[in-house]
Amino acid sequence: MRKAVLTLTTLLFAIGTIGSNIGPALVDERPKLVLLLSSRNRNLFGAVPYIDLFSYSVIGFTRVLIAGVALFLVGRWYGAKALGWVEGNMGELPAIYKWLERAVDKAGAAMVVLMPGSNIVCLLVGHRKMSLKKFVPLLMLGIAIKLAVLWRGGKMFEEQIKDFLELYREISMVGCRLFIYSLITTVSP
Repeated sequence: MRKAVLTLTTLLFAIGTIGSNIGPALVDERPKLVLLLSSRNRNLFGAVPYIDLFSYSVIGFTRVLIAGVALFLVGRWYGAKALGWVEGNMGELPAIYKWLERAVDKAGAAMVVLMPGSNIVCLLVGHRKMSLKKFVPLLMLGIAIKLAVLWRGGKMFEEQIKDFLELYREISMVGCRLFIYSLITTVSP
């Protein structure tokens, strides 16, 4: 079971990275694919003008729930080792980790609802031994609130999202052209 969860977590991280990187380029044409790959807040928000509410809710909810539970279990099973590894490689934990540790210790349930799907919060509440029976309903509530807020915000700013994505693409194309030009001029004698 542990190897399967670690494999799942690794897979989710890999496809999440891909989804985050290609999200702005594909969200208008393939919003479902982008959300399946990565249901980060920016992708959830950016997908609103291009997806129906049912698909948005099912895909976003499921993707965040699976990642949250997997990270909770990793935190439960490997939390001390993972935090020790980070601390060993960095000398000490970054301030945000220390702040989140204190917040989870004082108000773990509230943190799960307020920051559903946060990698570090899910890891920490698992590590701090919150029960799975308590964690899952809190996570589900937090995801539902998050999706509702992002959907509503996305509807309010639908035109601005579309305009931003168009500008993003134009800037990306200029950047790609400059990169290719620099490669050609560097390689040519």
